[in-house]
This record gives sequence, C-alpha cells and structure tokens, in this order.
Amino acid sequence: LLRLALPVMLAQLGYIAVQVADSAMVGQFGGENTTPLAAVAFGTSISWLFFFLCIGLTIGLTPLIGEMFVQRRKQEMAHYLQTSLLLYPLFGVVCMGLQIASEPLLYYLGQPADVVDMALPYYRLMAYCMPFAMYYGSFKQFLEGVGNTKAAMIVSIVTNVINIVLNYIFIFGKCGFEPMGVYGAGLATLISRILNPILLGGYFVCAKQYREYIALFSRKAKHWKNSLHLLKIGLPISGQMVLEALAFIVTGIMMGWFGTEAISANQIGNTYGNCTFLMVLSLGSATTICVSHAFGRRDVNEIADVVRSTLLMAVVWGVCVIATFVSLRHLMPMLFTENEAVIALASQMLVLYGAFQLSDAMQCTLVGVLRGLQQVRSIAIISFIAYIVINIPVGYFVAFKLEMGASGLIVGYIVGLSTAAILYGAQVARYLRYLRKIS
Repeated sequence: LLRLALPVMLAQLGYIAVQVADSAMVGQFGGENTTPLAAVAFGTSISWLFFFLCIGLTIGLTPLIGEMFVQRRKQEMAHYLQTSLLLYPLFGVVCMGLQIASEPLLYYLGQPADVVDMALPYYRLMAYCMPFAMYYGSFKQFLEGVGNTKAAMIVSIVTNVINIVLNYIFIFGKCGFEPMGVYGAGLATLISRILNPILLGGYFVCAKQYREYIALFSRKAKHWKNSLHLLKIGLPISGQMVLEALAFIVTGIMMGWFGTEAISANQIGNTYGNCTFLMVLSLGSATTICVSHAFGRRDVNEIADVVRSTLLMAVVWGVCVIATFVSLRHLMPMLFTENEAVIALASQMLVLYGAFQLSDAMQCTLVGVLRGLQQVRSIAIISFIAYIVINIPVGYFVAFKLEMGASGLIVGYIVGLSTAAILYGAQVARYLRYLRKIS
C-alpha cells in the first residue's frame, strides 16, 4: 500500500503546494483587504463541483484496468484506454460549457458582489482546465490500474513547480508582467493543467512497456459498449465525489452570509483540510489498486488484509492530523493573512476541522475499497444520505438556530463524515461476507 501510495502522495503534495501558494500569495497580495482571498475561495469552491464531476468519471477506469491487468487481457485494456481518450475529453468539454453557463448564477448565492466580480475571471479559467484534466486522467488512471503511480507523480511535481513560479510572476507582476492578482493565479493553473496531459501522454508513448497498448488500438474497439461500462462505474464515483464536494460548497456559500472574514477564515481551514484530504485520497487510490488486483484473482483473504491495513493507516494518519491542527491552530492562519479577525476565527475553525479528520480518513479509504470491488452504486446513495440529508442541515441548524455562528457550519462536516464512514464500513463488511460465501 505504501509503495503505491507514496508516489501518489508526493504528487498530491504538489497540488497541495499549489493550493497553498494560490491562497497565500493572493492573501498577501490583498494584505488587509480580504476580498482577493475570498474571491479565490468562492471561485475555487464552485469550480471544484465540476472538477470532481469530471475526475470522478476517470477514476472508474482504474479498477477495470486493475482487474484486466492481473488477468492479462491486454487487448481489452487497450480498447478501454482508446475509448477513454475519446469519452473523457468530450465529457470535459460538456462540463466546461456547463461551468461557463453557470456564471450568472453566482450572483444569486448570497455572496458580496465585489467578491463575485473578482472571482468570475478566475472561475472561467478553471472551466478551461476541464478537457485537459480529462486527457490527463485517462493516462493517469490507466497507469494506476497497472500499478504505476510514479509517472504521474513526476509529471505532477514538474507542472506544479511551474504553476507556483508562474503564480509568483503573474500575481505580483514580475518579469515584465503587470500584476494580475486573482486572475494571475487562475492563468498559472490553466497553463500547468495543459502541460499535464502533454507530458504524461508523451511518457506513455515513449515507454516501451506501454507503447504496445497504443499498438493494440483498433477501429474494431467497441466504443459504445466500453463507454457504457465506463459510465456505469465512473458516474456513481462522480456522484459520490460531487455530493461530498457539494456539502463543502453549500457550507462555503453559507459562510458568505457571515461576511468576507468568515469566507477567508473558512478558506484557510479548507486549504489545510484539502491538504489532509488529498493525502488520504492517495491512500484510497492505492487501496483501489490493491483491491482491484486481488479482486481480479478472486482472493478474498488478500482483500480482507488490504482492508485491515488501510484502515489502520487511516486511523494513524487521522490522529496525527488532529494533534497538528489543535496544537498549531494559532500559527497556521498566519501564513495566509495579516487580518487579526480572520486569524482568530480561523483558529477556532481549525479545531473543528481537526475533529473530523479521523472519520474523513476512514471514509476515504473505505470508498477506495468499494471502488476496487466495483461496488460503486451504493457509494452515491450513502453520500447523498451522509452529506445532503445530514451534513448540510446539521451545519445550518448549529450555525443559525443554535447561534454558534460561522464555526457551527463545520459541525455538519463532523456528523456527515462520521455517518459516511459508518455506512461505507457496513457496506464493505457486507460485500466481504458475500464474497466468502460464494468463494
């Protein structure tokens, strides 16, 4: 698990560095003015909804390739890759169009008008990233399916370093450029997202062990059938990711009802929370790979071993993050802003953000197990119950009815993520009992 997860974690560290750099540089660019940081927070939160819709679809390729790989079905693997290179970018273009078409709706979400005005150009640049992210996803998820997580790590590190350098140049106006602020952060991200599929696709074509899959591309590939199968696996994963993201997005919108200081403080908590989430997402990806290979061999004992190991690692990670958030809560916000009110509010929020790290780590790894078993239909249903039926209403009730304020909205995450972890765990246990029964 660690051998597979560590390269993914290093790649995710690059994304984390970019997110932190975006928020920190824009926050420092704004100084005492919280509007730029709030604009990035708002634009990012809404664009993540479309991003997860796209990326969730590509993740469905990994368990399919993993099962075929251990069964040595190379022709089918090549045909599925071929189909994904047609289907995924097309889906990305559709999502890009939907995101751009949704721009007028942003003014009706109760946010300060100046925040929305500044966020819109950044939001549109994020939309332009979608088709390129989907091309990259095809190669990345195929490689993960065969157990290669290092190639995407190297590409990610390179492009993220470029992203951070361009952030500095564009945001602050260096090397002859005019200061672009929030727009500069979005432009740097778009350039790095364009480079991702170019570099990873180039590696795929040049590497001898993967070039043979390109050679197996055929006009006889059953694109319609393969597309339906990819959608059958990928769309429930997209649904699960979107529903989880929606809970955070709706909470972020409700943060805006408390003003720009609450938006900025929540962005700080969200940034650190996303950092920890991306790390457990790496463990979830490794879990999916290991489980899909064991599932391809129909080895129930190996699947059970992976489940035990990944849950133990999730618990250790969650406890470490809780200790870090609580002990450093007064120092962590200072990286992003000089505003004393924002720092004070973010310090309160970080304690609550720490409180749900254990359940978040467990639910993420359990989802990885279900993806590897291709039992994805249930994860969208559980996500709807945990995040829409429970998370959002609880957060609203605690914040507004119990008058806990902006920090009360985060209580919804604690309850929602804990519910998800329990229900996903029950589903994994149920399916393992079924596999033992039929084996």
